[in-house]
Amino acid sequence: MSDFITIVEVGPRDGLQNEPDTLPVTLRIELIDRLALCGIPVIESGSFVGPKWVPQMAGTGDVLEGITPLPDTRYPVLVPNSKGYELAIQAGATEIALFTAASESFSQRNTNCSIAESINRLTPVAEQARADGLRVRGYVSCVLGCPYEGEIESGDVVSICEQLIQIGCDEISLGDTIGVGTAAEASVLVKDVMSVAPVEKLAVHFHDTYGQALANILACLDAGIVTIDSSVAGLGGCPYASGASGNVATEDVVYMLHGLGLETGIDLYQLAETGDWISKHLQRANNSKAGVALLNRFSRT
Repeated sequence: MSDFITIVEVGPRDGLQNEPDTLPVTLRIELIDRLALCGIPVIESGSFVGPKWVPQMAGTGDVLEGITPLPDTRYPVLVPNSKGYELAIQAGATEIALFTAASESFSQRNTNCSIAESINRLTPVAEQARADGLRVRGYVSCVLGCPYEGEIESGDVVSICEQLIQIGCDEISLGDTIGVGTAAEASVLVKDVMSVAPVEKLAVHFHDTYGQALANILACLDAGIVTIDSSVAGLGGCPYASGASGNVATEDVVYMLHGLGLETGIDLYQLAETGDWISKHLQRANNSKAGVALLNRFSRT
């Protein structure tokens, strides 16, 4: 297990796009700047998916242009296709993320194409990004279960990851989109994917629908994973499980990692304050147990 774990903060993109309310650009900029000041090294800052489909991400170009970038912080954005890539470049993006799925049904419903078609669509984007000197991340959703198909075969995930490596992805994030995975399943999957991608190119992205996210992360740490996706205050619900929590909270992940003696470079208390701040703006409950506990503890001393 590495002594330093990289946190990829997905709240400003994956979190906010699953919130019912749409934040104005100014608040999204402030959220990203606050997260950067907490010491988070990678902050996914938005998406260039059409606002018709994801209205919460409208104005991502303005967000990128408005943030105050820190020299040691990366600000990737999600792009769905070549048009999205062009818009990202115009806004000054220096790192992009691409998206596919391990489930045919999910791919069809989420992107209106098959998995093979999605890879074909993303290949020229990845090639152009590499030619332009941009770092490329690939997301694979539904790696441990699909809301439409149920269980997903590990071999299917491995095959997709191999294709993403071949088209030039520098990193692959394995997403348990509906949060059904368990620690044993997560560990086996990561080890299977390591047959086609080195562990340093892998990240894990767990939703906490069944309360298993931290256990799954710990199992993956033991398997060698050093990059973890999470969302401040647990922003983002799970659209496939009514009322369920979504992304694992960054504060909870960092609290666990620091308790294990691992380094993240993140100021946990400042992060907890940021989670409280954004939760109040969204008028929603703060889904970070560690964040709420820390703020309560120190407000009483």
